[in-house]
This record gives sequence, C-alpha cells and structure tokens, in this order.
Amino acid sequence: MTKVFGVPHEQVVFCHDEATGLKAIIAIYSTALGPALGGTRFYPYESEDEALDDVLNLSKGMAYKNALADLDLGGGKAVIIGDPQAIKSEGLLRAYGRFVQSLHGRYFTACDVGTFSEDMDVIARECDYVTGRTLAHGGAGDSSILTAFGVFQGMRAAAEHTWGDPTLRGRRVGVEGVGKVGRRLVDHLVADGAEVIITDVTETAIQRVRAEHPEVEVADGHDELTGAEIDVYAPCALGGALDDETVEMLRAKIVCGGANNQLAHVGIEKQLADRGVLYAPDYVVNSGGVIQVADEIEGFDFDRARQKATGIFDTTRRIFQIASDEGVPPAVAADRLAERRMSEIGRLRGILVNS
Repeated sequence: MTKVFGVPHEQVVFCHDEATGLKAIIAIYSTALGPALGGTRFYPYESEDEALDDVLNLSKGMAYKNALADLDLGGGKAVIIGDPQAIKSEGLLRAYGRFVQSLHGRYFTACDVGTFSEDMDVIARECDYVTGRTLAHGGAGDSSILTAFGVFQGMRAAAEHTWGDPTLRGRRVGVEGVGKVGRRLVDHLVADGAEVIITDVTETAIQRVRAEHPEVEVADGHDELTGAEIDVYAPCALGGALDDETVEMLRAKIVCGGANNQLAHVGIEKQLADRGVLYAPDYVVNSGGVIQVADEIEGFDFDRARQKATGIFDTTRRIFQIASDEGVPPAVAADRLAERRMSEIGRLRGILVNS
C-alpha cells in the first residue's frame, strides 16, 4: 500500500457508496495558486493500490500543468475505480458529486478518461464545483478540442527549436492513440502539411481517422510505430509510453504528445536528452484542455480560452531556452519554472486581507 503521508499532497479523500458501487479517490496536491482543478478518471484499475498511485501522480501533474498554464488554480485529480461501461449510472455519478461538494470548493472536477461532458452535467446536479460541462448547460464542452490545439502549439515550438521553423510541413509524425485528443491532433498535423502514421488499440478509432484522412498510414502497434522512421513521436494514449525499451528503439528527434505522465520512471528524461531527443514536457503541451475547462469558472468564452491556449507555444519555447541555458533536460526546466511560480505566488497567501 502506498504511504499517503509519505507524499507531499495536501489531502487525499477516499469515497465509497456501497449502494451504487462507487469507489473513488480524490487527491489534492496543492492549493498554493488557488482551488485544485483536475479531471475525474473512470477506469477499471486492477487494484486499489494502482488507482491510488495513479491519482497521486496525476494530481501532482495537474498542479504543475496549471501553474505553467498561467492559471490561478492548484492541482488535483480524482479516479473512480471500475469499468464505466459496466457500472456507470446516474446514482453513482450523483453520489460522487456529493463527495466533491463536501470539499466545499477545494477541488473542481472535469472530464478525463472514461468520463464525458454529459457525466459532468449529472455530477453537477449534486455539486457546484464542476467544469467541462456540455454547451447546453453553459459549459466548454469537449476539452479535447483545445488539448489537441495546445499539443500542436507545443509541437510547433519543438520543431522551431530542432529545425529552425515552427511548422511540421514535410515532417513525419507518429501519433499513438487516436481517441479524443489524438484524432484532433491528426487534423492539425494534416492541415499543416505533415505526413502522419497512427496506431491505436481500437480498430474503430483507426477507421474513424482513416475515413477523414485516407492518406494517413497505420502502424501495427507501439513497437512498430516507435521504431519507424519518424521525425516526431506523439504519445496520446495512457501514460508510461516512454520506457527504457522505447527510448532505446526510438528514432524520432522530438517527443510531443497529449498523454499524461509519459515518462515511465525518473531518469527517462535524461536518457532522451543523452540520445539527442527533444522532449516537450507533457503537462506543458497538453494544458489546452485545462485552460478550456478553467475558463468556465468565470463564464465560458471559447475565443478567450483559445487565445490563452496559443500561449503554450511561447511557454514551450521558453522552457527549451531555459533547458539550454542551464544545461538540463526540458522536463527539469519545466519543473523549476512551475515550482518557482507556485512558490512566488503561493507565498502571497501569507499577506492577510481583511474582509
């Protein structure tokens, strides 16, 4: 069992409602910059330990992501344990909403793997702290729209740093996972003139992309894609795609994708740098989605959110420059920049403001 008190999280909440089958964990990593914001992942974890490890890692990533996205929000995440196809119900979602409500605004939830805007509408029937809602209810809708847009902006910055030009035109990009984010990323890449090769564990996802872009190639799985002659590798499925074996076979010059927690373990970032592979930190480039749903808190305006997401290009470029100046991998540079903002802005909470 993971030692909860051995991690720097502010709060970890275990939620259980036997009648609906709800088993959920909410983790708040930091509220230094404001209320914690992060999605709810609904996934059939093999064990409670696995679910806890995931939510702890994801919530920390959200704190760093929100800091670098220039949001006045902290980092949190939640997981619901179980197969959403089998156990998701109105009762379960509303029970979960009541647990989120019990935190009185310390945590705002949104969509993630296994949850959708329609689910957020159900949760919101019991909870005031929900983003990522449907357009019909004044929400931002599908957050994958700006997630993919932000990944594309980060990839443009990586291309500029590597080849001197912020475009993927003529470059060969491998996209692993063409679900909500990966499919939209392919749209941007094709429009920019890139050659695209994809893979996914779901054949229907592949066929959906091929129906829209018949020129896109298909690789037979992770190993074939990462070992192919590609310029950019874009992991857009679940985390841990970059392990020791993948790094060893990888032929791409850039790694930039939408998945969270892409590095399988600490030290992978140095292995990539030693091999001359430029890694665009995932929580930097995939922050478009959280920018989109965060905009709901003050009343959603898509154009305003999209304009803020264009800043991912400049933030990614800045991180690459810091990495070069300080002689560290980009992941280390990004961590330092995020920690600096959390420290400098978070300390202002110590200035008492009388109401």
